[in-house]
Amino acid sequence: MNNIKDIATQEKFTGNQFFTIAVIPGDGIGPEVTQQAVLVLDAIAQKFGHHFDYTYCLMGADAIDKTGTPLPEETISVCSKSDAILFGAIGHPKYDNDPSAKVRPEQGLLMLRQRLQLFANIRPIATYPSLHHLSPLKGKQLIDVDFIIYRELTGGIYFGEKKSDDAQTWASDECIYTKEQVERIAHLAFKAARQRKKKLTLVDKSNVMETSKLWRKVVKDMALQYPDVELNFLYVDNAAMQIILNPKQFDIILTENLFGDIISDVASIISGSLGLLPSSSIGISNALFEPIHGSYPKAAGKDIANPLGSILSVAMMLEHLKLFKEAKLVRDAVEWTIQNLFVTKDIDPVNFYFTSTVGELITEYIHGRVTGVFNQENVELRKSTII
Repeated sequence: MNNIKDIATQEKFTGNQFFTIAVIPGDGIGPEVTQQAVLVLDAIAQKFGHHFDYTYCLMGADAIDKTGTPLPEETISVCSKSDAILFGAIGHPKYDNDPSAKVRPEQGLLMLRQRLQLFANIRPIATYPSLHHLSPLKGKQLIDVDFIIYRELTGGIYFGEKKSDDAQTWASDECIYTKEQVERIAHLAFKAARQRKKKLTLVDKSNVMETSKLWRKVVKDMALQYPDVELNFLYVDNAAMQIILNPKQFDIILTENLFGDIISDVASIISGSLGLLPSSSIGISNALFEPIHGSYPKAAGKDIANPLGSILSVAMMLEHLKLFKEAKLVRDAVEWTIQNLFVTKDIDPVNFYFTSTVGELITEYIHGRVTGVFNQENVELRKSTII
């Protein structure tokens, strides 16, 4: 594992923006999509005169195989000192097929979220007109779909005390939330709504759950601080249905950990491919960026995984680092590849392009080498020469 450069090294880049990035490739297709995301960051650095210093870290099944733990202390140390964390994916069939395994790859991500207090998962949901045919929703339902889910990450049932008897005849999972946990993510959601359509929807189950009653009371009280934001409420079952029936009604959705996990997966089908969707996890002093897809081990090493979710996560990272022009350029590049159907196998199983080719095309766009006339033969040969 490389060491992050010290302040003296940063001084060599006076006049440029210098950032330390912890990179966690993870398992399955994680390393492949992360590699393309890093290439995009390198292209941005070259174009705008920035410097990104990468430190590669272990987490997940890869970390278990090499260290015996899904999250080594060295990874936590590096991530805590970095300006941002770029993460690929975790998971492996040998653990998926053994639910009794005491040590599992997913524990690494849960532990990292808790140790770094990454309390807010932010997942944008949008559609691309040229890909509407891939969505299970009808075309008229997809027009102008653009909303963001804010999911609390460090509380709730996932982190509560878990009990069961030896005979496995009963089990319980404790769900706990505090006012402070609700407030810190709700402030982020309200502020985001102010910058968009000024509409926030709280998703809960306050008709049966005490934690949801707390969420609703706290958020209602906080709404007085944001009188310009329209606040609505939906029970989680209705919210899941409404996301499918009429997704364009939403702007900012705020919810707790378990509900957020469920409805964000429901919403992910809208775009037509899990490979298109990015996310960020924001903490008090750290931030992690990752595509929403899993490790997809069957595709690992075949150069067919969709890198766009990881690359769009880089755009979210750049915005977090206040590099807004750079983030827009990355998003423009992604939209250009989609519009021109330079897409991977998950989107077009017949006329598809390789993971590395899509990444190269995006870097070509960033460097301004796109003229609109393409040497199709070179692209098909996994090159990205554009004339």
